[in-house]
Amino acid sequence: MAAPLADKLRPQTIDEVAGQKHLLGTGKILRQIIESGNTPNLIFYGPSGVGKTTVAKIIANKSGKKLKYLNATTASTADIKEIVGEIGSLEASSGILLYLDEIQYFNKKQQQILLSFIENGDITLIASTTENPYFYVYNAILSRSTVFEFKTLSAADIKEVIDRALDVLSKEENEKINLSDPGKLKIARAAAGDVRRALNMLELCFMLTRGAGNNTISDETVEQILAGNSVRYDREGDEHYDIISAYQKSMRGSDPDAAVYYLARLLAAGDLPSACRRLLVCANEDVGLAYPQIIPIVKAAVDTALQVGLPEARIPLANAVIAVATAPKSISAYTAINSALSDVESGVTGDVPRRLQNKHFDGEDAEVKGQHYLYPHDYPRHYVNQQYLPDNLKNKTYYKYGDNKLEQKTREYWDGIKSNGGDDK
Repeated sequence: MAAPLADKLRPQTIDEVAGQKHLLGTGKILRQIIESGNTPNLIFYGPSGVGKTTVAKIIANKSGKKLKYLNATTASTADIKEIVGEIGSLEASSGILLYLDEIQYFNKKQQQILLSFIENGDITLIASTTENPYFYVYNAILSRSTVFEFKTLSAADIKEVIDRALDVLSKEENEKINLSDPGKLKIARAAAGDVRRALNMLELCFMLTRGAGNNTISDETVEQILAGNSVRYDREGDEHYDIISAYQKSMRGSDPDAAVYYLARLLAAGDLPSACRRLLVCANEDVGLAYPQIIPIVKAAVDTALQVGLPEARIPLANAVIAVATAPKSISAYTAINSALSDVESGVTGDVPRRLQNKHFDGEDAEVKGQHYLYPHDYPRHYVNQQYLPDNLKNKTYYKYGDNKLEQKTREYWDGIKSNGGDDK
């Protein structure tokens, strides 16, 4: 059986990798790491089809270590233990390089099993993920790894790969295989930054053309293939960001019909990560304390969607999107943290009040000895009035209650308690 075109075109050297010049260009850090032959633990973050697996294989080939591959969507704890069992064997005398695809699907326990072997150098880890690793990867692994973000490829990057692919096909057929520049560009744009997708579409065009006894792929053939395979927008183009923006603003604006429509646009394009990410943001930023229970509800829906994948992911996401769109809204917490961050980043800070400090001994030069912390649970209704902010910020208000029913009820509760909370001590 003939290998797929994408496999035939898989780069063998870093100079053959499409795009990623910010990582692999002359003098760039990842190129220097690869050329040094000394491989640290690495995490590659970025969308599908942009070269993460290819670069990992190039690194593995240069490392001299035994290469093992796991896909976290299907791998079990037993698979990890089997790899660990090979440590120190004759076959793996130079160590093991583990390429772990889709690491975000490994739970904390599975990631912890790897950790001790990463720490002592028995296993060198190269992990890839389409999700932000700072949200999904165990902190201890992150702290021992270097993260590199792979960017979506431009249409120009993909067009260069298409040219190479046509050369390969021409050599195999002993006849030049032609495709017009507009045809190449249509495929490159429809691929939305995914080289594998572009090559799969080109291969289909080629098969139809050769099946009809021709050596020139017509623009009509390209259109025919794209009609059933192209995404609805270019993920590098303005329309992509317009749809994401409209999606979030429709939820914020409490329009469930528009919100679910733009969700459909994202899912039809296969952009599950953007649909999930913006939904999580909207639940926290725009609903927030008006209905804080929405946050775990949305998180559960997103986890379910990522676990089952498309097309079934549309169901939990539709539930969550409509729930967010129809929920009461509040940006009080969003405004509070932005205001506090503004002060911190501007250098408006101060010493933590003595009563809150995590120390229980005063030096001889202390004017007032003793911590004098007042334990709120020792007081009626679990509250006592005491200063928590630094002296120079003690009268600062960051959080202002929203005008929704829940926050107003909360305000009434605390106004009643604090009005009889006693003097500051």
